[in-house]
Amino acid sequence: MGDEIDAIGTMAEGALVARTTEDKAGETVANHDSAACLNCGEIRTGNYCGNCGQSAHIHRSIGAFWHDILHGVLHFEGKFWRTMPMLAWKPGELTRRYIHGERARFISPMSLFLFAIFMMFAIFSFMPGGSGSIEDYMDSDEITEAAEKLDQQITEGMDRLEASGELSAEKRKMLEEQIDEWKTERNGISYVRTGKPKYADAESKIDADGLKISAGSGLDSGWPALDDTVNNFVKKTQTNPDLILYKLKSNGYKFAWLLIPLSIPFVWLVTIGVRGHRFYDHAVFTTYSLAFMSLMFIAVVLLGAFGIGTGLTIPLALGYGLFHLYRQLRHAYALTRMGALVRLVFLLASIVIVMVLFALTLLVLGMLS
Repeated sequence: MGDEIDAIGTMAEGALVARTTEDKAGETVANHDSAACLNCGEIRTGNYCGNCGQSAHIHRSIGAFWHDILHGVLHFEGKFWRTMPMLAWKPGELTRRYIHGERARFISPMSLFLFAIFMMFAIFSFMPGGSGSIEDYMDSDEITEAAEKLDQQITEGMDRLEASGELSAEKRKMLEEQIDEWKTERNGISYVRTGKPKYADAESKIDADGLKISAGSGLDSGWPALDDTVNNFVKKTQTNPDLILYKLKSNGYKFAWLLIPLSIPFVWLVTIGVRGHRFYDHAVFTTYSLAFMSLMFIAVVLLGAFGIGTGLTIPLALGYGLFHLYRQLRHAYALTRMGALVRLVFLLASIVIVMVLFALTLLVLGMLS
């Protein structure tokens, strides 16, 4: 139950973080008579103070308190109902109108992107194999079974060494090396769980992660720091690939925002020759597009979780994703149909490059962690 509570908290936190970047501009309250602002004392002539901006509507009821919580977390009013239909069907018009100054009417692209990423993390935490803490993962049944299997292999190997005097020197050496590898791998799990090795006789062969590569093996570029980083990462991948995949997935959530700065230069390249646009415009285009794709991905995952065949939903989502990019590109930059199609091809190639760069960034972060 703890993971579900954490997931709910994460979703609420994401919505509230997004809300801090999205003020209440464009949302109206009931008109109030002129009076002094309760915050700064300035005479107010409308729904908001002209000096400090505080709303005229002040409440002190517990019902209103819960309304504030639901409003801050869900934000299902006003801007939401104006933004989401346009994001889904008229993304280019939404992008263009936001760029040209209609900021109070729509949810900002960054707020929507942050909410989508936190929503994705929270929902996936509910799914089987979802993201929990690294401690929860290392205490999972999967890792416990792996540790028990390693202990059994080590015990059986040691018994064979003690009971088999007829082993040739070559086979004995091979068995000793295999046992050392098992001990090193088992110590890696023990280090993460307890901070101590289980097999002290193998401690000299491992580092703080329990996964040190022997001298003379692996990459030898002449840069010791680089060699150690790459070689240790390779060893970690070999000895515990599930842990590396977990770290990459976790870093994917934390650093999803990197997709924005990685994408903007490519959007600029794709739209070279289209006059009257700045890098800010490309940032809005990119962020709205990433927010929509994230929300659509969440929808596909949820449909799959409810038993609706992915054999149908995935092709439909991919097809609509292409159509969505085409519409956003064409209408945001006022392109012709042919011009939008040609630039879409280059944009798709750019997406592949961006995803490769993002994956490499996650790999580097995995090496350093």
